[in-house]
Amino acid sequence: MEHLHPLESHLERPERFTYPFCYEPHPLCQLAAKEVQAYIAAHPEIREDADQGKMFGVLVVEGGFLAAYSGLLAGRNDWAYFVPPVYDAQQPDGYFKQQEQIISLTSHLSPLTSKQLSQELQTWLFHQYQLLNARGEVKDLVDIWQEYYNRPKLLQKYPLPPGGTGDCCAPKLLQYAYQQGLNPLCMAEFWWGAATKTELRQHLNYYPACRGKCKPILTWMLQGLDVDPDPETLSLQQMELPVVYEDEWLLVVNKPSGLLSVPGRIGQYSVETIMQERYPDSMVVHRLDMGTSGLLIVAKTQDVYRALQEQFVKHQIRKKYLAVLYENSTSQRSANHSSFNIQHSTLPAKGRISLPLRPDPMNRPRQIVDLEHGKQAVTDYEFLSDRVVALWPQTGRTHQLRIHCAHPDGLGCPIVGDELYGTRQQGQRLMLHAAELWFRHPVTLEEIHLEKDDEIINAEISK
Repeated sequence: MEHLHPLESHLERPERFTYPFCYEPHPLCQLAAKEVQAYIAAHPEIREDADQGKMFGVLVVEGGFLAAYSGLLAGRNDWAYFVPPVYDAQQPDGYFKQQEQIISLTSHLSPLTSKQLSQELQTWLFHQYQLLNARGEVKDLVDIWQEYYNRPKLLQKYPLPPGGTGDCCAPKLLQYAYQQGLNPLCMAEFWWGAATKTELRQHLNYYPACRGKCKPILTWMLQGLDVDPDPETLSLQQMELPVVYEDEWLLVVNKPSGLLSVPGRIGQYSVETIMQERYPDSMVVHRLDMGTSGLLIVAKTQDVYRALQEQFVKHQIRKKYLAVLYENSTSQRSANHSSFNIQHSTLPAKGRISLPLRPDPMNRPRQIVDLEHGKQAVTDYEFLSDRVVALWPQTGRTHQLRIHCAHPDGLGCPIVGDELYGTRQQGQRLMLHAAELWFRHPVTLEEIHLEKDDEIINAEISK
């Protein structure tokens, strides 16, 4: 079979297929990925384009593995080593290219008509994507999309897929496997090349499939396979919640990594629900990401909650975080991939990062840097050692510290354990800790300063 590559290994096969939106790559996928990476490195005509930044994927099947890339590679979609697209719209004499040329030639005569014709052509193209699932059933992309977003408000917001839907790695791999009667075992995707300044993907790191374009498609295509459960829907682990400070009006807890601050879509168990068992009217005043540990204020009454919220709005509450950064950086400040050392970097030992942020609507919960439309996000930093940095957020944007560390125009080094903007190894937590907190007590008006160290981060500082 032309696109099936051998994979010599005595590794055990997985019990179930990969849940593609949150996973740790199976060792068989890592082995297959190394084969693909060696192939890219050995072919300059492919590597030159891939070095600009490209997602690649592997699908391990009975008898070997398949490889794919997202979109086009060096302007082509017919590289023999990789599986073909679900639908080939690049044929010069094909209907799509011919109509595209006609629209381009007449666009100056009637821009409104040209736009309408472009939309009709795009819809026609989506209907050509006849996607299989593991049961052998077929649906076109428009039907899959509209059935997934079947509530009226959602359908009004997302009537048709965005451009490029169906051309990511995962749909290509599964489509070819089903067409050839192959049995999928596990799948993974990795980024090759430069880190983009918007998406912050790191060279050779593994990433989940995009939720915006691929979630509707893969929800259909995985039907009939025994798939790993979504880790985010599993029962959350019951955790100890140490109290650092408490009086009759409020308390401050040391939230462990892996515990939600407030109930969310992945579960009800959280700091807030734990506290409400003790104090029914209590509310969490601010939030930490699920993976972030450290100091969190809980108000016991609505009046105290509102008073503390007002301090946050007026930027009167200060927070200091500690983060452990990866040793290697793909940023311009350490382009040779050697260990990041602040003593030999052009990056000042202390300074300020200002990179505006906004959500990525097609790949939540990721945030992206957007200099034009993003909201102001400011962080002060100071290196305490080569890998440990103290962070003082001056604004409170989602994932602000994680992006300001990872971005090439920030510190250029992701935080250890950050699966969204860096990578996470098995069993690794996000090494970000809210270590200090300053606020004025809303009742006594006393200036409160609390500090709670993290043993793992302290060990990194003392190395």
